[in-house]
Formats: sequence, structure tokens, C-alpha cells
Amino acid sequence: MNISPEVIITGDGSKTLYLVGMNEQFHSVKGALTESRHVFIQHGLLYRKPFPGIRVLEAGFGTGLNALLTAWYAITSHTAVNYRGLEKFPLGKNILDKLDHGSFAGEKGRELYRKIHDSKWDTEEELDIWFRLTKMECDMTAYVPDPEFSPDVVYFDAFGPDKQPEVWELRVFEMLYQSMAPQGVLVTYSAKGEVRRRLISAGFAVERLPGPPGKREMLRAIKK
Repeated sequence: MNISPEVIITGDGSKTLYLVGMNEQFHSVKGALTESRHVFIQHGLLYRKPFPGIRVLEAGFGTGLNALLTAWYAITSHTAVNYRGLEKFPLGKNILDKLDHGSFAGEKGRELYRKIHDSKWDTEEELDIWFRLTKMECDMTAYVPDPEFSPDVVYFDAFGPDKQPEVWELRVFEMLYQSMAPQGVLVTYSAKGEVRRRLISAGFAVERLPGPPGKREMLRAIKK
């Protein structure tokens, strides 16, 4: 992938990456940490939290911020989470160390962030008794659902439809719908009309929710 990642500081003080070759950021410049908490934790994971043994699938593992926040929630709330993150282009450790995402929770957060990125790819690892992680080197267009892993929550965090249109196609949402657990929840920062229509066509019940700072809306889709 011909890109040159640059570390930038976002509006809430947390860091993200700007990809010069794509003219794209991994997170909102208004606040990387704030966006991830709002979209994926508050409106995805916590919406589903009454269920024990939550299974989370992430499209776009990226910097691992969503995995870190999920792991922190799992450990501090004693909620078992089995997490799978898909990433077509894994980032190098030298870049990830500069982001210091775990700093929001002090040294314990930094240690957890290191564990996430030191874990092997394509191997399930137990990072804590409450959090299991599998990082898979592939993207959504190549993902083959595991019948023994039906996600309760899907974090759809790929680059936008204008940057990675193939990931946002109807067939991808249909595959996710079929693979998810009953009443499974999919959340995404995108609120584009075409994305909403494709989710509905795939079978989801879709609702618009207030977006994080800098975005008017986001989407949450529920498997009927």
C-alpha cells in the first residue's frame, strides 16, 4: 500500500494517523478517542452489553484503538469479550508506539496496548481472562465467516466509501447479516445515504443516531 502515515494530534488531545497518499485519517481530527468511544463503545458495545460472552468483529483494525477501548471495558467491567479484528495492511510497531493510545488509562493502558500489538496475527490469544483477541490479516471482501463465531457486535470502521468502495458493497453487508447473531448490532461512523440503503437492503433495521463531534449523524443497524 503506497501510503506515508504521519502522526497528528486530534481535537481531544489523542493521536491518529494521516495517510498522505490517500488524503485520509484513521480517526476524526475532532477527537480520535472521543469518536471511537462514541460510535463503537457507547452505541455498539454498550448497547449490547446485557449479553454475557460478547463477540465483536471489527472491519478495519487499524491502530487498534477500538480493540483497546473494548479490552479496557471488558477487563474493568468483568465482561467476557471475544474480539476479531480484520486488517488488510497491518501497521508497523514503530508507528503504533508513537500513537500512545493507551495513555488514557496510564501505565496499565499502555501495557494493554502493547499486549494488543505484540499478539500474533491469525492466532487467538488470551490477553486477559476477560478478553480474547484474534487479529486477522485480511479485509471484509476476503473474510470467510466462521460458523462458530457469530458476532454480537460489528464495528464497521473501514476507510470511507469514497476511499474503499469495495468494502461498503451490498454483498459485504449481506454476508455480515447472515453471519451475525440474532439481534446483532452493527455500528459505523458513516451516515451516507447509500450506506444506509445498502444496510436496509441486506435486511438490517437501521437508525440514525447523533454523531461524534464534527459529524451530525452515524448509523446503527440491527439484525431483525
